Amino acid sequence: MASKPRLHYFKGRGRMESIRWLLAAAGVEYEEQFIAAKEDLEKLRKDGSLLFQQVPMVEIDGMKMVQSRAILNYIAAKYKLCGKDLKENALMDMYIESMMDLREMIKHYALKPADAKEKELALIIERVTTRYFPVFEKALKDHGQDYLVGNRFSRADVQLLEVILMVEELEADVLSKFPLLKTYKGRISNIPTIKKFLQPGSARKPRATEKEIAEALKIFH
Repeated sequence: MASKPRLHYFKGRGRMESIRWLLAAAGVEYEEQFIAAKEDLEKLRKDGSLLFQQVPMVEIDGMKMVQSRAILNYIAAKYKLCGKDLKENALMDMYIESMMDLREMIKHYALKPADAKEKELALIIERVTTRYFPVFEKALKDHGQDYLVGNRFSRADVQLLEVILMVEELEADVLSKFPLLKTYKGRISNIPTIKKFLQPGSARKPRATEKEIAEALKIFH
């Protein structure tokens, strides 16, 4: 019996959270080895586990994989969460890159000083409502299917739901002008593996507190 994937990261969202989401969506059980101190990170570096001296790192299928996009690509291919052909995968990649851009904005928002947060939040919501969500709303309208790309559940759906929920933590009614996305959110949230991951007590990580952000920065800087 193959061993479970083992995830090495701090006990927070960061760049590992999308990986947790994708494994959960695929119904894959995994273990987490949390990096709680700088010494834990240094140990991984010294024993040669980190190809580029960075985490996240995932032990899977005899490999010690780093670089979050590479990890996500591998998991999506392994568990058949990609598109059916080259064109679907290209479209999926474009959508996912935009989601990652949005996630980066939200990550930087959390690191901003208090006096800069209001301006940064306004920029995020402006980008969400004028640049990103209109594209996904139009895609759902144009093809009339249940899923974002093609007519089957894929990594694009997993990562879009993750991003929608992150934005709703900042602006609860952000989907009020996007009725198809609102319906889509409910539909994807009820896929059994996703529904399980959204339950209290799952491996899904909560939004970080300022104290937790400060502790993570001590480890990585």
